[in-house]
Amino acid sequence: MKLSQRAQKLEPSVTLAAAAKAKALKAKGVDVLSLTVGEPDFTTPKNIKDAAITAINSGQASFYTQSAGIPELRLAIADYMEKYYDRKYAIEEIIVTDGAKYALYNLFQAILDKGDEVIIPVPYWVSYGEQVKLAEGVPVYVDGLFENDFKVTVAQLEKAKTKNTVALILNSPSNPTGMIYTKEELTAIGNWAVKNDILIVADDIYCRLVYDGNEFTPIATLSEAIAKQTIVINGVSKTYAMTGWRIGFAVGDEKIIKAMTNIASQSTSNPTAASQYAALEALSGDQTSVENMRAAFEARLNKLYPLVAAIPGVELKKPQGAFYLFPNVKKTMEMCGYDDVNVFVEDLLEEGHVALVTGAGFGAPENVRISYAASWDILEEAVRRMHKFVENKRNKD
Repeated sequence: MKLSQRAQKLEPSVTLAAAAKAKALKAKGVDVLSLTVGEPDFTTPKNIKDAAITAINSGQASFYTQSAGIPELRLAIADYMEKYYDRKYAIEEIIVTDGAKYALYNLFQAILDKGDEVIIPVPYWVSYGEQVKLAEGVPVYVDGLFENDFKVTVAQLEKAKTKNTVALILNSPSNPTGMIYTKEELTAIGNWAVKNDILIVADDIYCRLVYDGNEFTPIATLSEAIAKQTIVINGVSKTYAMTGWRIGFAVGDEKIIKAMTNIASQSTSNPTAASQYAALEALSGDQTSVENMRAAFEARLNKLYPLVAAIPGVELKKPQGAFYLFPNVKKTMEMCGYDDVNVFVEDLLEEGHVALVTGAGFGAPENVRISYAASWDILEEAVRRMHKFVENKRNKD
């Protein structure tokens, strides 16, 4: 049977692949500790689940909705944006999607033609480049240097820009590094994008998960010109522990949102109705659970960071947000006789029974990603096993 070239060239998600390997070993009875998938380990708050149940029992969730999402939810998103971004958006500037991942996919389908370029800072979330390629665009990678907290500069962007550059992706707080761009850095980048008529794709999915007094600055708030040049991508998955509900949203230029809505009408029809009513409660209801979860992640980060940093050879920047550590393990691998991070991670899983995600899938082949969206008992034991694995390899050599 024939497969398309795009399907054959597509790289699978390394995060989902790592999680699948961990689950396969668990199914065989192996005591694997998985720190792979980027999802909160909390269950969805009760008030949100109850809203979905009510929508189901009342019959509201039984039917198709508008392709852009139910009006009540889009209005709630507008209120959310006004509260956290201090900017008013019309309902026509908002689309609800089947997860933030589909919002990004849909956006690239709407704005890219064959050969159009999208600048992607490295390290990057694993799906950015693949989604650009699926829209026949060209990902252009720019290295965020370790000494600059993995963040890119205007000078680097200017060097990467060509006549084919259409968009720039900014993910702050970042997956996988957890680093946050400052207001000054964002202002410089935003003004550069406006000057060059380059669309800013602001992936703000981790914006409510910020720790230790650090602050998230939405780039869309910095000026009217920058706001008009920005499409905000967000959703309820990380903030409200709703990864399985698959509700994201995009906010920005009405023409782009309309194009995205037309694409959704011919692909997904509409986001799941019950999930939309759940998301409505998430955004407009009691926010106590958000702070409780954020505080729990912060506590884990502050306990886990020094333990991981103490692993021989590890170089590590302390994250400011999200729920990942992204240590450079080049020296660790050298101590243990490895020169390939994929093999290192594979052996850690098979022999140490700890599942991490290789940094190669994020454009950083000297790193690994550790998710601390797990209980402290699991995190503590996982680090103990990692230490033991490294020490055993060093002693063996």
